Amino acid sequence: MNAELTNQTVIVVGGTSGMGLAIARLAISRGASVTVASRSPDKVVAVASELGAVGVPLDTTDEASVREFFAAVGPLDHLVVTGSSVRTGTLKDAPLEDGEFTFRSKFFGPYLCAKYAQMKPTGSITFFSGILSRRPGHNDAVLAGVNAAVEAMGRALARDLAPVRVNTVSPGMTRGTSAYLSMPEAAREGMYTSIASNLPVGRVGTADDIAAATLMLMTNGFITGVTLDVDGGGVLV
Repeated sequence: MNAELTNQTVIVVGGTSGMGLAIARLAISRGASVTVASRSPDKVVAVASELGAVGVPLDTTDEASVREFFAAVGPLDHLVVTGSSVRTGTLKDAPLEDGEFTFRSKFFGPYLCAKYAQMKPTGSITFFSGILSRRPGHNDAVLAGVNAAVEAMGRALARDLAPVRVNTVSPGMTRGTSAYLSMPEAAREGMYTSIASNLPVGRVGTADDIAAATLMLMTNGFITGVTLDVDGGGVLV
């Protein structure tokens, strides 16, 4: 077992499914003491038991809850914020409240986590954006905007919070992403196959791909202020 994170404290917000769960599992395998947090108390309990981690319910859109959570956690080495909820729709039809909700969850949620986290000087914060910041599809104006905002925040906080390192992971199409789990399996697999055929690497990503990239950002002390594309070359096509 590699032990890059031995005796280090890692918080994974959104750590009960998908990419966040893979990150939490990998951090534990590298010796970290991990706390997973998400909005679902039932998922938190189940995943914490499965991983041997600490689990805490957390709504990152509630500032008081975020403040209390990090006050209880105390000093930490690494913070990873993967979890958010978004609402999508067309420019003409989607209510403004949906866009505001998306920004409150995906931008201000991580913002509040960074604000209240008691980071050790040698630590790191990793945000998550997405390929839509640079390759938006149809009706993706809000998602493209919020992803770009998260990336800009990461660069700004890399200066404001130094020597704490702040980076952003920008995933491309990744298997297991919650946004696609409601699709019929055949349709979902067809979508993956179609997208994979256009990617330079010839496949879509996995949660483990994203976790490995996140671990690298956590443990490389000379990387800060970057947005790391983990997209199989998706921004190229």
